[in-house]
Amino acid sequence: MAPSEVQRDLQQLEADLRRLEAEYNMFFAGRLPRPPWETRTRVEAVVKRFDRAYIANYGDRFRFTTIQSRFAALVELWDRGMRARDEGGRPVTSGRARPDRDRDGPPNDDRIVHVASFSDPSGERQKLRELYNSLAAARREVGDDPVPFDRFADLVRNHVTRMKAEGSGEVAFRVAVKDGKVSLTARALKGLTSTDEE
Repeated sequence: MAPSEVQRDLQQLEADLRRLEAEYNMFFAGRLPRPPWETRTRVEAVVKRFDRAYIANYGDRFRFTTIQSRFAALVELWDRGMRARDEGGRPVTSGRARPDRDRDGPPNDDRIVHVASFSDPSGERQKLRELYNSLAAARREVGDDPVPFDRFADLVRNHVTRMKAEGSGEVAFRVAVKDGKVSLTARALKGLTSTDEE
């Protein structure tokens, strides 16, 4: 059976949201010169259009609600990352990072490195590997040894399993550097559970 117009539009919205998430990750990693406002505005407009429309099919309505919740939670994460940069974090440069030094002060290297969300880490190996590579690179940059990938993958799986059992459909993980320390934060995209691993 061919997908309906609503289903095709929702499929496109999911693809656009994944692209927006990738563009924000590139921005926070220093590979984009500015935030992806155009993509975000386009996704936001589609979300608002669906929010105002009547979706007759229950399955389509549930799918849209899930996308809408994920978008809202990611926007909150991105905006918090932007505030952190504006309040003293430096822009991230691509390649080997060199901390900017004030003439009279220590290096200021606070930043969000990478954000990724998971509903099933075992089936999202590439995204899991990208998150791990970001964490490993950030730890090397501050002089810490990377954790083994298997231990990291188990940690992510355990957080996702626990938070899904508490009612979250998806869990966002954020790698950040603050005061010379690397943190990995897990946040439920439905609900406000969070935990830090350093």
